[in-house]
Order: sequence, then C-alpha cells, then structure tokens
Amino acid sequence: MRSVRNEDNIIILKGDIELANYKEQELEEYMDNPFIEALPHIFCEDEVAERFSVLPIIRNEDKIKPTNIRYHIIKRIKNFIQPLPIHFTIERRFSALIRRGYLARNPKDKTFLERLRILNELKDEEFDNTEFDDTELSRRMGHIRTTADSMSIIGISGMGKSTAIERILLMYPQIIKHEEYKGKYFSRTQIVWLKIDCPYDGSLSALSKSFFKAIDDLLGTRYLDKFGYLNRVTSTMLLHMTTLASMYGIGVLVIDEIQYLLNTKSNSEDEMLNFFVTLSNTVGIPTVLIGTSKAQQLFTDFKKGRRAVSEGAVMWDRMAKDSVEWQFFLETLWDFQGLKNMQSISEKINDVFYDECQGITAIAVTLFILAQERALAENKEEITIGNLRTTAKEDLYIIQPMIKALRNNDYFEIMKYEDISIDLDKIMLNHRKDLELTGKVQELFKERKNTIELKRRDTVENLVMDLTSIGIFDALDNIKLKKLIEKIVDKEPVDADYNAIKAIAIKQAMELNEKEKKDVNKGEKEIKQDGLIDIYDKARANNEHPYERLKARGYIKDPVEEFLKVN
Repeated sequence: MRSVRNEDNIIILKGDIELANYKEQELEEYMDNPFIEALPHIFCEDEVAERFSVLPIIRNEDKIKPTNIRYHIIKRIKNFIQPLPIHFTIERRFSALIRRGYLARNPKDKTFLERLRILNELKDEEFDNTEFDDTELSRRMGHIRTTADSMSIIGISGMGKSTAIERILLMYPQIIKHEEYKGKYFSRTQIVWLKIDCPYDGSLSALSKSFFKAIDDLLGTRYLDKFGYLNRVTSTMLLHMTTLASMYGIGVLVIDEIQYLLNTKSNSEDEMLNFFVTLSNTVGIPTVLIGTSKAQQLFTDFKKGRRAVSEGAVMWDRMAKDSVEWQFFLETLWDFQGLKNMQSISEKINDVFYDECQGITAIAVTLFILAQERALAENKEEITIGNLRTTAKEDLYIIQPMIKALRNNDYFEIMKYEDISIDLDKIMLNHRKDLELTGKVQELFKERKNTIELKRRDTVENLVMDLTSIGIFDALDNIKLKKLIEKIVDKEPVDADYNAIKAIAIKQAMELNEKEKKDVNKGEKEIKQDGLIDIYDKARANNEHPYERLKARGYIKDPVEEFLKVN
C-alpha cells in the first residue's frame, strides 16, 4: 500500500496490481463474469477480524528498558486498531456493493460496449459550451439496466471512518490485468477501486482533476493533460470521468471528506451530488461517500439523500459509556502499556477515561499514549486518575471545548463544532448496538489470541525436535533447549518465517552449548584438583604425612571413633 502525494498535492491511496486469477463462485449470479470472478473470495468474519487487527507489540522486557527508549516503545500504540461491530457492518455492505455493481457491467455482455458507445457519442456532440445533461444521458441509457448501489459513511471526526474504508479497500487488489478468460483472448484493465478526497473548496473542477491524476498515476496515462486543462468546462470533464470509469470497469469510487462540498461558493454541491447519483443509477458505478457529521446538511432533500445512499447510510456515532464495545475497546487498549506497574481497570479509571475522550477512538488512543509519557516524565510507573485528568487538561486543551459540549450533551454548543455533531433526530436508520456481533468480535479476538499462543507453542515444539535431531547440542538437555527456544519465539512476530527463527535458535543453542561445556570442564577440573593425587602432592610439598591430610579431608576415618560406634 502506498499513499502518493504528487505535484498537485493530491493524495492517492494505492493498492496492489494483479494478473487475473479467476475463482469459482458460490453464488449463481456471480458466475461467468470476469470482473467478479477475478475478485478475492467473499471474506468471512475471521478474515475481517484478522485484517482489521493492528496490535502493538510491547513485551515485558520492554517495560524495564530505559525511559528514553520507552518513549519510543509507547508510540507503537498509535497504530492500534481494534475490530468493532461497525467494521463488520461496513465490510459486508462494501462486499455486496462492489459485486452487485458488476452484475450489469459484465464485460462479456454487449451492454458493456453499448454503454461505452453512448458515452463516446455524447462526447462527440460537443458539450464544451453546455452543462452536463444527466437527463439526456439517462434517456439514452434508459434501456440498459444497472445494479449499482451507493453508500454513505457519516460520523464524528476521529472515529476511524477513513482508516476503516482504506483497510477494506486494501483487502482487494486495486488493478487487475485480464489477458485470457476461459481459453479465449480477453485483454482488459480493471480498476477495482479508486479513492480520492473531495477538494477543500468543494470545487467540481478540482475533483475532476483529482480523478484524472489518480488514473494517470495508476496506469501511466496522461488524462489530466488531455481532459483537465484550465479552460475546460467542468461538465465536459465530468462526462470524461464517467467514460473512463466505465471503460476501466471501476468497481467502486470512494469520495472522502464530502463535507467540503459545503465550502463551495455556488450551488455545485447539488451538481456534484447529482453527478454521483448519475454515476451510480445511470452508468452503474457504485459510490461510497465519506464525511463528518457536517455532511448531513448535504442530504436535506429526502429524494437526494435516498438516491445517494441506496445501500444505506452508516451513521458512525461515538461509543456509549455503558456499551459492550467501549468496555471491550478499553480493556484491549489497556493491555498495551510500557509502564512497569500496570493496574487493572477500576470503575473510576473507566469513568475518567470515558469522561475525557467521550468514546471517540482517536482521542482515547492519544490520551492513553500521552498519559504514559507524562507518567515517565514524572518518574512514575502507572496511570492514575490524576494523571489522566492532568494529561487531558494540559495536553489536549485544544479539544476541551468540543469534549465539554459532548459531555454535557449541549445541543447548541455541539452545533458550533459541526465536525463532531450527530443529529440523532434526523438519522433515518436507527443505529443500534449489535450486541450479538460485539460478542462475536470478542470471541474472535480471544480465539485469535489463543491461536497466537498455539502457533508459538507449536513453533517451540517443532524447533525442539529439529534441534534435538541435529545431535550436536550434547551439553543441553531438553529442558534447557526448550527454555532457550521459548525466549527466542516470544521475541519474534507470530508470522515470522520458521526457517529464520530456526537459524537464530541454532546459533544461540550453539553458543549456550559451548558455555555449558566450559562450565562442566571447569567443574571437573575443580574436582580433579581436589582428588587423592592432588592431596598427596600438596602433603609432600608441605612436608606433611599424606595420612594426616587424607584424614583431615575425610578420606580416612578415626579408628577409635569407629570402634565406639560399634554396638
């Protein structure tokens, strides 16, 4: 995965490029469609949990390292991601969204080429001096069915919306090269997904240029030069975007930060939303719109909102204090400490922690890191209530007004900070906490931890057998060998290459074997130096009779004493 920043300050998420590998489909409607068959299989919950889990590695030996080193160790927590029920919800919807979008865009079907023909005809009719007429496009494509849906993810800043969708996107290759399908020539480049950010000024022109630049960076083309020059009418650029999206079989177009549409000085937000709706409903390309709570203002018109979120709007609110997911999140996070004294989470600690972050994951992780750094700076080795309060007050002072507004549920104050506002009264879809799914996530996570332990145990057992079979560690018994290997395996990542760990184990076992041999030889030498010959030599050297020295060392018993012991 690469995020590329080019000369136009456009940040582009890049994924893998693959040669098409067609897979047998479990659903009949997905069969005989190269675009669908080339996708990965439909992911199960275990795979989603595995892909979403980002757990920092902080070992017990890390906690006793010098303070200056532990400052860096604690920073590992910054990348912490805990799978939550909402991640599974989004992945399921996305999985269906991308596959169903391809149902009516089968490249083997004649309608695929017909759709491209209509778009090319519209380009040839000189739209340079007119607006992009989506009505005309809908009229000409009215007989071509579409199966594309659209989805919106709206929620508070810092909850991980963009991170979640990026992790889902990277579960799929971004570009698939097709060469042959079922023994027949089939040359086509498929762009599975494309993610671009909405420009800060909400400009349609800037969005179009971002699209062209993203395609150019992926494929090495020059569409930005061809279609994005300064005097190009925006509506024509949108038509070219539509044509390219169809030609390359874009599986889903993700637009992030859509709240920026509200920054436009004209009514272009309506035009852009209409374009997204046209892209999905007429051209058949699924769209995912991501934004903060402020973006809800874009969907004030019910018809517009309904068409823009045909697959449903995921309203990503903060975690509630009494929710199972918050307890699970905090308990998991709490384990990753770089301090020597790790106390269990008390009810008061839980209350204070939630009070200072209000269930927003990004703030919770930041507070957790900063609280540990403050503890180290004060030569303390534990997180306390006072530590959390002081850290929030002094290190997170910039966001205190927002946190206070959320804490007090002050509607008018919250409205001042629209990026954290969620108007629960206007949510059409009742967002309920899926306790059953939360429990499933907990089971999966515990099972994953157990699986890791089993993997490590299995690795240890295999290494013990392998090293024992070599037959060169004559000074090490199985107990010493196993203890050595357990230390080595514990320090290595669970997915580390077995042969690499084996090489390390052999090297360290050889070193320990030599050390053990030296210790044995040293002991034997000491015993030998204290033997009968040595006693005799020392007695002669000191002009003593050997009998007296042997008697003093216990080799000769006193005959009188022995006689008195006889019954």
